Amino acid sequence: MDGVGIEKYVDYAGVELLANIQRAARTIYGLRVLHVNSTFHGGGVAMMLNCLILLMNDVGINADWTLLYADPGLFPITKKIRNGIQGEDVSLTPREEQRYLSVNKTFARYSPIVHDVVVVHDPQPLPMIRYRQRENPWIWRCHIDVSNPNQQMLSMLQPMILRYDACVVSSEDFRKPGLALETRIIPPAIDPFSEVNQKMSERTIERRLAKYKIPHDKPLIVQVSRFDKRKDPLGVLEVYKRVKKEVDCCLVMIGNMASDDPEGPAIFEDLFLKTQRVKDIHLITQTDPLLVNALQRAAAVVVQLLRKEGFGLTVSEAMWKETPVVAANVGGIPMQIEDGNTDFLIEPQDYDAAAERILKILRDPNLGAKLGSNGKKHVHANFLMPRLLLDWLELLSEMI
Repeated sequence: MDGVGIEKYVDYAGVELLANIQRAARTIYGLRVLHVNSTFHGGGVAMMLNCLILLMNDVGINADWTLLYADPGLFPITKKIRNGIQGEDVSLTPREEQRYLSVNKTFARYSPIVHDVVVVHDPQPLPMIRYRQRENPWIWRCHIDVSNPNQQMLSMLQPMILRYDACVVSSEDFRKPGLALETRIIPPAIDPFSEVNQKMSERTIERRLAKYKIPHDKPLIVQVSRFDKRKDPLGVLEVYKRVKKEVDCCLVMIGNMASDDPEGPAIFEDLFLKTQRVKDIHLITQTDPLLVNALQRAAAVVVQLLRKEGFGLTVSEAMWKETPVVAANVGGIPMQIEDGNTDFLIEPQDYDAAAERILKILRDPNLGAKLGSNGKKHVHANFLMPRLLLDWLELLSEMI
């Protein structure tokens, strides 16, 4: 476990929090915990699990991580399910529903699950609980907003959700009224030692930007997100055009193509075509955490102009780097931003307000510095990995 031990966080978390982590772990030493999700990379869930699994093992928990293995044809179905859970008017055909259940049935019956607690992340592997002999607690960790789902989709999923012993969501606002299941609130967190958040020298930042031919001679506006219609990439383009008329600047939009999101390539192609006649725009699809780190540090403003979001850890990532953020008031973003103190919140698709806030920051460096400093303090106090680890240890100790 060299290099990933919990003690390396002492300067960020303090000795009291680390002592609380050790006390919480002491009651469940050796507990076998399995995390199940649908991708090892491409989103905040995988990024958190990469660190959380290591830290759980470091403090004495036997934590494992496995993927729902399936052919790519499953993911258009599970994407539709995600959209429905978030309120979109969609439904599965009988054939799609059968395929969704069949893949999970095969996975559940033939996977070596010998653990004391199983944590299932998001809707892709949700049905697997139907096909296992229940002996120990199962937890459904839903990272998306389930507060106002499509009722037809909820009706399909609810019998499976109710088989779980507990549900974990990111925000109090994500609780589903009327869902007769114990629900806990555990906000996500970032790892300050990950490649996307680790310290970077100015020289390293400049070299990383140069590698991708991104100029640093004018202010950068950056959005980091999947190419997804709910991330409103066309809205970001519209806001940039308005800002560009007032202040000469560049826009960088970077987002990888997660293997469980089949809509990404089409969204990217549409955006690419619409940006061909607009100056100083860079679209990047590389999975390069060091580039994300450099961009978030070099940016004059990071924008997250989303229509729908689970939590949006890219907000905390930018705040950790003392970069001012203008973000939509959706999902878990209001938990991260204190409007006007740490950063700015705008309502989804309010492009006039977004452009006005960005211009305000670009024209007043002192304001940007103040927002950045306050933002880092807020993330330090609330959204770092040791706090997430402690939350999970406390929940696990209550479940056994």
